[in-house]
Amino acid sequence: MRNHLSFRSGNPALQSSTFKGESISNSETMTLEGTINKTSLSLLVLMLTAFYTWNNMSPGLMIFGAIGGFVVALITIFKKHLAVYTTLIYSGLEGLFLGGISRFYEMQYGDGIVGQAVFLTFSIFAALLFAYKSGIIKPTENFKLGIFAATAGIGMMYLVSFIMSFFGSGLPIMNPSNSSLFSIGFSVFVVIIASLNLVLDFDFIEEGSENGAPKYMEWYGAFGLLVTLVWLYLEILRLLAKLQSRR
Repeated sequence: MRNHLSFRSGNPALQSSTFKGESISNSETMTLEGTINKTSLSLLVLMLTAFYTWNNMSPGLMIFGAIGGFVVALITIFKKHLAVYTTLIYSGLEGLFLGGISRFYEMQYGDGIVGQAVFLTFSIFAALLFAYKSGIIKPTENFKLGIFAATAGIGMMYLVSFIMSFFGSGLPIMNPSNSSLFSIGFSVFVVIIASLNLVLDFDFIEEGSENGAPKYMEWYGAFGLLVTLVWLYLEILRLLAKLQSRR
């Protein structure tokens, strides 16, 4: 069995302790394929609720979705066995937020930007899953550590920008209307790191399969992948908005 660093993924939902303390039964064990199937179902629920707020843009529903999604995510992280129920709830709540924010981007930065972001997100997901399963990408321990460090650094910048927003404005490079080359370069970097986190997520979920994690952990793995995909989509949307602003 492969050796793994404690820094298994930049995704807070998928850390080294995720599979510790999970009971192993004689039932079916977790598989990468099963996790992808549950991820697909979760994405379907997300898109259904996103479709609603896309057509019925409501700041109240967006805020409810964002805050509710955050609370459910915390519950899922600390009570992994509840992922069977909370993953789809999280998907629905995130969809309420994403549908509204996507509509805003579409109106603010032009028709087609959301479609491009969705296409790129799913294309990156499919391409990296194929690359991982075919052995084209083999995450080494140094690779994992580097992505973890980069993700942590980006997280700190998000936190600084969030705190600054209480005093009038966040970090300029976080502004979707900032079309400077430096700001665009930063967004490209974040999209790359978010994408590579998918590779770490695939690898981490496969570890659960190798260790014989119980079947319900597929739902938790789907939740972890969903967290990364939502992050990737939002960052692609931000990058495309910056590129549109240069025109």
